[in-house]
Amino acid sequence: MRIPFLSGRMTSPFNDLQEHAEKVKECGWAFQQAIECHVSQKCEAFDEYRQEVIKLESEADAIKRRIRGHLPSGTKLPVHQFQLFMYLKEQDNVLDSVEEALDWLSYRRTPGYMKELKETLFLLVDTVMEPIEELSRMVAEAREYFNSYSEKQRRIVKDIIRNLREREHEADRIEDELKYKVFNIEKDPVAIFHIVKLAEIIGSVADHAENAGDMMRAMIARDK
Repeated sequence: MRIPFLSGRMTSPFNDLQEHAEKVKECGWAFQQAIECHVSQKCEAFDEYRQEVIKLESEADAIKRRIRGHLPSGTKLPVHQFQLFMYLKEQDNVLDSVEEALDWLSYRRTPGYMKELKETLFLLVDTVMEPIEELSRMVAEAREYFNSYSEKQRRIVKDIIRNLREREHEADRIEDELKYKVFNIEKDPVAIFHIVKLAEIIGSVADHAENAGDMMRAMIARDK
C-alpha cells in the first residue's frame, strides 16, 4: 500500500516545481505581450516586456538551482530523482524557448509583418500559450495525486498530459502553415529566414511542454 508522501513533516519537491512553473507562466504572459507589441506596431514597450522575461527567467533559474542542489533533508521523493530533474529540465526549456524567441525577434529592429503572416503568427503564439499555462496546473494536480494516489486524480493529470500533446500537434500544424505562407508571400530572403526560424523557436515551446508531459506521465505510472 502506498503512503501519501505529503504527510507529517515531509516536504514536497512539487512545491518548488510549482513555483518554477508559475514563473514560466508569468514569462509566457510577458512573451505574448511582447510578440503582439512588436508585430502589430501598436506599442513601443517591446524592450520592457523582453526585460521582464529576462528578469523572470533569472528568478526561475534560482528556483531551478534550489531544486537541483538543495533538496531539503527529510524530503521524501515519490519518484526517481532522475525523472524529477528531467521534468524540471523540460519545464525550464519552455522558458528558455520563450526567451530565445524574444532575443531572435529583437534582432529585427523594424517591427511589423504582412497581414497574412501576422494573423498566423499570432495564432501560433496563442496555441503555445495554453501549454505554458497548463504546466502549473499539471504540477498542482500531480502533487495532489502523490498525496492521495487516487485513480481519479491520476486521470486528471493524464487528461492534462493528453491536452499538451494535442496542443503540440496543433502548434506543429500552424508552424507549417506559417512557413508555407512565408515562402509563398515574402520576397526578401532575409525576412524569410528570420520568420521561419522565429516560427521554429515558438513551436519548440509546445515541444518542450509536451516533453514535460511525457516525463510527468512516467512519474505517475502505476508501477511506481
